[in-house]
Amino acid sequence: MDRDLLSIDDLSPGELGQLLELSAKVKAQPGDYADRLAGRSVAMIFEKPSTRTRVSFEIAIASTGGHPVPLSSADLQLGRGETIEDTGRVLSRYVQAIVLRTFEQERLEVLASAASVPVVNALSDFEHPCQCLADLLTIKEVKGELAGKIVTYLGDGNNVTHSLLFGGAKAGMHVRAGTPPGFEPIPQVVQRASDIAAETGGSVTITHDPIEASRGADVLYTDVWASMGQEAESDERALVFPAYALDAEKVAVAAPDVTVMHCLPAHRGQEIASDVIDGPHSVVW
Repeated sequence: MDRDLLSIDDLSPGELGQLLELSAKVKAQPGDYADRLAGRSVAMIFEKPSTRTRVSFEIAIASTGGHPVPLSSADLQLGRGETIEDTGRVLSRYVQAIVLRTFEQERLEVLASAASVPVVNALSDFEHPCQCLADLLTIKEVKGELAGKIVTYLGDGNNVTHSLLFGGAKAGMHVRAGTPPGFEPIPQVVQRASDIAAETGGSVTITHDPIEASRGADVLYTDVWASMGQEAESDERALVFPAYALDAEKVAVAAPDVTVMHCLPAHRGQEIASDVIDGPHSVVW
C-alpha cells in the first residue's frame, strides 16, 4: 500500500481488514518479514513526546530490514524556520517514507502534499490512526471478531476517539463515546462515522451518561483527560471528568467478559482505577 496514511478514514473497510490480517501474520511469524524493508530508510519526525509510538515504529522498521532515521524539530532545519513543505521535499530525496508525530492535522496534510513518498500519521491533534490499528488488532485477538462487538470509549472526545469512531465503524462495530458535555468528538467525525456504520452494519452513539455507555459493552476504553498540549486545562478537566473514570462501577455494568483498554500513558486514580488497569479484564499490558 504505497500511499499516505493520515487518517483511518483513508482506508476502506476491506483494506482495514487486510491490514489487520497482515499484522496478525507478521506478529505470529516475524521472521517471514525480516527483509520486507531491506534497503529502505524511513524518516521518523517526532515533534511531540512519545514512548510507545516512537519505540514501535523504530523497532518495526528495523525488524523488517529497514533503516529508521529518528528526528526531532531540534535535529532538523524545521527548528530554524524551514517550512514543513520544504522538509518533505528534501527528505523525499533520501528516504522511502516519512512518519510524523505533530500537532495540527493540517501540518500532516501539507507535508504529504509536498513529499513524493508516503507519509504516515504517528499522532496529530485530530487523529491517531496507528493506535487504532493496534487497538483493533488487540480486540480481534481477544474477542475473535470485530463486527457486532460493542466498544465504549469514556472520557475526552479527542484524537483517539476520532480514530476509534472511524475504525470501529469500518469494522462493523457498535461504537459508543461517553463524554462530558462540551467534550464530545467533532460533529463532522461523528456524522462521517455514522454514515460508514450505516453501510457496515455497525452504529455510533454519543452520550453524556457514562453508565449507559458502559452497559453491556464488550470493550471499555479510555484515555487521559488532558492530552499533550492541554496541560493548562488539567485542573479544570479534573473537576468535570471524574464521573467518566473507568472504574469498577463501569466494569460491573459491562458484559461479563468485558475487555479493558487504555492507549497509555495512564494516570491511575484519574481516568482509570488501579484495580481496573491491573485487573483480570485488562489487556493494557
